[in-house]
Amino acid sequence: MAHLTSVHYPFDSRIFHKECRSLAAAGYTVTLVAPHVREETVDGVHMVPVTKARRRPERFWRVGREVLRAALALDADVYHFHDPELIPVGLLLKLRGKRVIYDVHEDLPRDVLDKAWIHPQVRRLAAVTVSLVEAVAARCLDAVICTTPSILRRFPSRKSVMVRNFPILGELASRAAVDYRERPFGAVYVGGITPSRGAREMVRAVASVPEGRKVTLVLAGEIEPDELAQELRMEPGWRRVQALGWLDRAGVARVLSEARVGLVALHPTPGYRNAYPIKLFEYMAVGLPVIASDFPLWRGIVEGAGCGLLVDPLDSTALAQAIEWLFAHPDEAEAMGRRGREAVRTTYQWDAEATALLGVYAKILGASS
Repeated sequence: MAHLTSVHYPFDSRIFHKECRSLAAAGYTVTLVAPHVREETVDGVHMVPVTKARRRPERFWRVGREVLRAALALDADVYHFHDPELIPVGLLLKLRGKRVIYDVHEDLPRDVLDKAWIHPQVRRLAAVTVSLVEAVAARCLDAVICTTPSILRRFPSRKSVMVRNFPILGELASRAAVDYRERPFGAVYVGGITPSRGAREMVRAVASVPEGRKVTLVLAGEIEPDELAQELRMEPGWRRVQALGWLDRAGVARVLSEARVGLVALHPTPGYRNAYPIKLFEYMAVGLPVIASDFPLWRGIVEGAGCGLLVDPLDSTALAQAIEWLFAHPDEAEAMGRRGREAVRTTYQWDAEATALLGVYAKILGASS
């Protein structure tokens, strides 16, 4: 089995830690072609490196060709690709008689409508174009794996399966976790740090928390673009920020074990409103109360579990008030964290999703045997 990506980090939570490792544990021989520095085998997954793209066009042309060459050299039983840029690669593999799966991580037509690097006057045309390309690809490929119900509805039901990006139980548990009451007043955000993911609002929110509260905002992820990083450093709240950059899974576990609140205040873009952000479930999995954007889908999760507070993500004052409330009410905050952890244990965890993933492979291999 060969997993292909030209964009994602080789030890991506979904691709490597969940899907590839689950397949390897089930007895499949698994190779991951991804931007990496060397060829190696980790946790039963063989890594084949390709170049990391510096610019978007490189993903499609240069790195895409490298991925195709590596894929053909493997002659795998099943190819499973993770980026829309690799749709041409998937179709070429299919033309050669290969079995091919498209793993759709994001609702691309909706996401395109919010891409700053696409001129506003052509975004709608771009959204229609990518929707048509994905529709044509879905008809040709063997299976489409979708991360959310809204994405699943866009593809043919007979070959589409939902495999949600829920956390692996115990993956981020830290033996060195600090007792909740003894933790510093830290609010943590894990993931890419961009304007639409609430970067400005988070920094402005911690600036608004009363001076008597020694609050820290921990940002674990890359700030993009560079101009945003420069802008954030000029904000008054930056003096209360710890910007740690990208962290591996052990690093993520550490910062979560030391925080009191998990933030997921993404903007109400077409793509985010119907997404299942993995950070939300990872905060819940380690017992952190969450502060999340008040979207209907997320409201059902957060209110259903009683695991946090909902806010208008564009209102930094509301975000600051939610942070301060959780800090000022540690009993309620800790109870929210416990309820979130139980909800992940019973509902929002990877085991059931792994079963769905293995079912896709069994169906494809069975149908062609």
